[in-house]
Amino acid sequence: MIRHNYLPLLLLPLMAGTDAKAQGVIDMHSHIITPEFLSALDGEGRLMDEGFPLPKYDAEAHLRWMDEAGIETSVLTLAAPQPSSAEVVRRTNEAAAKLKQEHPGRFLFCASLPLPDVDAAIREAVYALDTLKADGIKLATNVRSCVSRQARRNGRDVTDEVYADGQYLGAPELDTLFSVLNARRAMVILHPHRPEPVNRQVMRQTPLAMQEYLSETTRAVANMISRNVLARYPNVKVVVPHCGAYLPLAVPRMKSLAAVMQKNGMVGEIDWEKNLAALYYDLAGAHSPEVIRMLLTITTPDHLLYGSDYPYVSPQVLTQGLQRMKQYLSTEPDLSPFKEMILYKNAEKLISDNVGGESAGTLLCRLAEIEVYPQYLEEYLSFANEVDRQSVEREPGVVCLFPMQSAEDSTQIRILEIYASEEAYQQHLKTEHFQKYKQGTMHMVKSLRLPTMQPLDPAAMNMIFKKQR
Repeated sequence: MIRHNYLPLLLLPLMAGTDAKAQGVIDMHSHIITPEFLSALDGEGRLMDEGFPLPKYDAEAHLRWMDEAGIETSVLTLAAPQPSSAEVVRRTNEAAAKLKQEHPGRFLFCASLPLPDVDAAIREAVYALDTLKADGIKLATNVRSCVSRQARRNGRDVTDEVYADGQYLGAPELDTLFSVLNARRAMVILHPHRPEPVNRQVMRQTPLAMQEYLSETTRAVANMISRNVLARYPNVKVVVPHCGAYLPLAVPRMKSLAAVMQKNGMVGEIDWEKNLAALYYDLAGAHSPEVIRMLLTITTPDHLLYGSDYPYVSPQVLTQGLQRMKQYLSTEPDLSPFKEMILYKNAEKLISDNVGGESAGTLLCRLAEIEVYPQYLEEYLSFANEVDRQSVEREPGVVCLFPMQSAEDSTQIRILEIYASEEAYQQHLKTEHFQKYKQGTMHMVKSLRLPTMQPLDPAAMNMIFKKQR
């Protein structure tokens, strides 16, 4: 269930030459809009959910613009709004995976998830990362919750779909999902969606993209910081869109108010350093030297990334914007050292660090040494095989549970156990299927040893799983 790091192969075209174009600009903010996605929204009457029409998307046109602008690789995410159907989410993820496969080195993608159903989202994350080889996960700042209610109208029973409050990032129910993403060292790209619930009058004078998108992004990140989500799941790296929204203003304010909020029991202790260290910022939108300098009050230059927002802005305007960025990154003395970092090096490192699933350096390896009473052997083997299959299928953090039987003495069982991390192992011990195995076999086991094994060459672990593919 480990994903494999083919990024060096994908990024080989980025390594040739010395200028920005030859090195290959990496665009961390672009969108895929599939026919299935549009059809589903049309069927739900939601094409104008975000207050403006969705632009048309064509991969060949996208590639032409990338070639003209000097962009080597674009990271695709699904546009807003969030589809209601898990099936539609699956099909759009598969469409993005197909584009990546058809155009190696040109397209990467972050998979969408069918939230607010957390269990379904975890299943989709596992499928997308392990099977589709997604390069990360796209999360909406909030997703509206849909509740079915029975009603009777004109003498007939009908079912109404009622949309309740939105599920915002930072909500406690999302901790399980973040635990899975943390085990996989997943890169997460955020994107704002329409606030839920919303007073439509709010957006009548000031369209959604001009104001509420920035507020939603700031709100979602502030929520995660206030609950230490990013500090508690430090392997998850989060890309904040649109030049960090209002965070350069919000973070100092949050810090100044934290003591008062804590005194009144409204928030707990906040690990500012760890939370902020997990945040990266794309420069899609109104980038400028002044904006970059403001971002550098809350982050460091290695956390800034180029982003275009294709296809929401015309190719001509995007090309002009990229050329303007290259110009001021070349001429502004305090920013010029960071030009290549912002255009491609930071993105290259972020993707390399987070693509490929569990890190060999953090894997927990055990070799369970078990002796079973002969009269219980057949029954024990049934339990062992069942917990092995269920653990690997259901738990993203369980890399391997492989029971083996000694050829010389059938009562001697050895189980090779590999977990993504100590946290994944501890979660495994709490699962229903493991507890069933433990309680059901205690009387069958004559002896048990659980030594933790230290790999002599941790780097070889990646090669082993890569070779298996």
